[in-house]
Amino acid sequence: MKNYIIFTSFLLLAGGMSLGLSSCNKKGDTIAKVTVRDTANALVSNARVILYGSSTTVPLKPVVRRDTAYTNASGVAIFNFNEVYQTGQAGVAVLDIDASKDGLKGNGIIKIEEELQSVAQVFIQP
Repeated sequence: MKNYIIFTSFLLLAGGMSLGLSSCNKKGDTIAKVTVRDTANALVSNARVILYGSSTTVPLKPVVRRDTAYTNASGVAIFNFNEVYQTGQAGVAVLDIDASKDGLKGNGIIKIEEELQSVAQVFIQP
């Protein structure tokens, strides 16, 4: 009987530990990629891309967070939102996009989703 109690206690302890360890999932990356193209559909490198939130409250309140990045040789600006997203949070943000280079400008919207790679494309024109 004593062996049965010790064996059962061991199984419960081992099962509890395995459940505790399996629930420790690593948080995935929350990344936004914005591709910038010109009117000829060519990729634009070194374009300035700004992501920012717009207020949805009445009266309008300014949104402080603005992120700026420049496109790489492939015409893509990459933004990392790992510090913004918290595990368990439902959604991250819907942000406005402003892109510009050499007098050409364009805008758009991107929905940042948790632990995913969100993508958008912006065309810049005079």
